[in-house]
Amino acid sequence: MGPLKGIRILELVGIGPGPFAGMMLADMGAELIAIDRPGPASPMEMKVDINRRGKRSIALDLKSKEGRSAFLKLCESADALFEGFRPGVMEKLGLGPDDVLKANPKIVYGRMTGWGQTGPLSKTAGHDINYIALSGALHAMGPKDAPPVAPLNLVGDYGGGGMMLSFGLVCGILEAKTSGKGQAIDVSMAEGSSALMSIFHSMLANHRWAPMRGVNLLDGGAHFYGTFETSDGHYVSFGAIEPHFMQVFIDKTGLDSRWMQNHLNPGEWPALKAELTEIFKSKTLEEWQQLLDGTDACFAPILPFWEAYKHPHNQARESFIEVDGVRQPAPTPRFSRTEPEVTHGPAVKGADTDELLKNAGYSAEDIQHLRDTGKIG
Repeated sequence: MGPLKGIRILELVGIGPGPFAGMMLADMGAELIAIDRPGPASPMEMKVDINRRGKRSIALDLKSKEGRSAFLKLCESADALFEGFRPGVMEKLGLGPDDVLKANPKIVYGRMTGWGQTGPLSKTAGHDINYIALSGALHAMGPKDAPPVAPLNLVGDYGGGGMMLSFGLVCGILEAKTSGKGQAIDVSMAEGSSALMSIFHSMLANHRWAPMRGVNLLDGGAHFYGTFETSDGHYVSFGAIEPHFMQVFIDKTGLDSRWMQNHLNPGEWPALKAELTEIFKSKTLEEWQQLLDGTDACFAPILPFWEAYKHPHNQARESFIEVDGVRQPAPTPRFSRTEPEVTHGPAVKGADTDELLKNAGYSAEDIQHLRDTGKIG
């Protein structure tokens, strides 16, 4: 069992980065209880949702007095909970941090939104692309002669949001075990994505980053760091930043030594990139793999995510697993002793309601009454 065994966390089920954070914590061995809404599935819910793996589910109507009472009862034995609603929503239900900390003074209350709990934008709608726009991350992505390119919703929702939330919860839980006091955590996806940009702030401060897109070391400006098409229409990644790695590529391909003379000369990068584009188009993907796989040329084929499991490296490390017939990423990171694992597939909405309420002290009659009145599902 993973390193978080013995930790109980309640997840107020939302979409995207919240369930992802819960999955990360469940993969590490935490007992994750998904608090679902009773009733039919919403249009946003997916029939197969990998982010629900390893969790249990209870369906509660938090708009009802009985549902709120049951929720607070669950909070009494929890180490943490988290939600991703707009600021003020949980307070209106009487389930904000102050209310929950009265029920359990040691609980850690995670709150994740795009803009944060305060500020002029805090109560306005937005999505990943808006959050990374305001943090400055989006501006840096894409070619210099075209609009910025959205990097899926990985940077704001999942990197700046879900990962920061799971990190913050673990930090809060550790602190509470020392102080005996819980607290609220304010996770802003905009600020989280800004934190991910710290290296670029450092490079700018050291005059190693031009304040424009597509001309720098890591944004596609350098010829030795980018993506290229092969002769058979596939794509490869190339990242020989350090000169000694570039030398490996030069030796393998028989390029002229002048390439090394201009390796770190930004004025020569556009011309070298044009040449390199033609060089990569001279061979098929298989030919490039035969030439560069297993070398220090910093080369890798660009694989569709649905085919990544086939690569020998991913197979050797068992980087992908199957759960209930669905292929998916394996838990990460890995530990030498407390090995993470996926205990079961996605939690079925409300499947554990009766058991969890019984464990919280509810009688069979009370549970049946709640079910009859639609307060649980």
